[in-house]
Amino acid sequence: MVNAISPSGYEHCAAAVWKAYAKPFADRVETDVHGNSHALINKGGKVKVMLAGHYDEIGFLISHIDDKGFLWITPIGGWDPQIAQGQRVDIIGNGGKIIRGAVGKIAIHLQEAEQRKKVSEIKDLWVDIGVKDKTEAEKLVSIGDPLVIQYGFEELQNGRAVGRAFDDRAGAFAILEAGRLLAKMNTQCEVHVVATVQEEIGLRGARTAAFGIEPDVGIAVDVTFATDHPNIGTVINQEGKVDLGGGPVITRGPNINPRLFDLMIETAKAEKIPVQIVAEARGTGTDANAIQLNRAGVATALISIPLRYMHSPCELLSLDDLEAVSKLLAAVVAKITPKTNFIPF
Repeated sequence: MVNAISPSGYEHCAAAVWKAYAKPFADRVETDVHGNSHALINKGGKVKVMLAGHYDEIGFLISHIDDKGFLWITPIGGWDPQIAQGQRVDIIGNGGKIIRGAVGKIAIHLQEAEQRKKVSEIKDLWVDIGVKDKTEAEKLVSIGDPLVIQYGFEELQNGRAVGRAFDDRAGAFAILEAGRLLAKMNTQCEVHVVATVQEEIGLRGARTAAFGIEPDVGIAVDVTFATDHPNIGTVINQEGKVDLGGGPVITRGPNINPRLFDLMIETAKAEKIPVQIVAEARGTGTDANAIQLNRAGVATALISIPLRYMHSPCELLSLDDLEAVSKLLAAVVAKITPKTNFIPF
């Protein structure tokens, strides 16, 4: 799923992988008109629980094809522009065929002194797919075709992995794995496991999915900044101390229902799952924010996976953290009954 080319609004490749994994254990698997994929577990349970993780990623769209066949691009989501230059890309071209290309810019030898001091903006970069002219390019690609940096999944040392789009394919996988575990457990909840779309451009999929499901409880899974690498400086004072391999990160603050937070901490202790806690004084900027504000309000929580190098092609996480998130999610949901009180005070 990490290798699927699925930027916001074009999630169909990731959706195909996600749904294929869900079908053997879910009561029902479907995709809504917005593109959210939805696996239902224990249909008819007395408490509706929504688990959400977004499977869109940052990427680009082709905005213009010039007369020489060079492709000009516009970003989807939040990009650090210095990352894009000099990269290879994969484009979903005409008929769904994958077209390879390279991001071009003026070589440093040819730049003026002032140009060398500045990071090139994305609007000044182009994609070269090796064609001779616009006519040849248009046989392969079209305006609005999506593209991503050409990086895939690889395992490193000590159970760590690197790849593109762990933000938030990791979360979309974690909730689905939790659903698989819950399908074997005794739960009084009707569990709606939802891989959401378009989070990177405004939490859009979670908003529409939550409105349709109308859950009693919502738990979002996303990634968060690991603060254990060099040059983090004083950021740790605001973001908190988060270690890769230190376990799931549980957020506390206004976006989080306090009773649900307490249940998660109690469950983690009972299951001997190490967790880390961070504070967020506002809406979290994740699907948890959209879910909490659905209809008349939802008891909401956020579990995060520590991640290094976010919004780059080489995002890095611990597979142990990923597994622990799924186990914690399943254990928490298994404890929820119709008698569980989420009124905060």
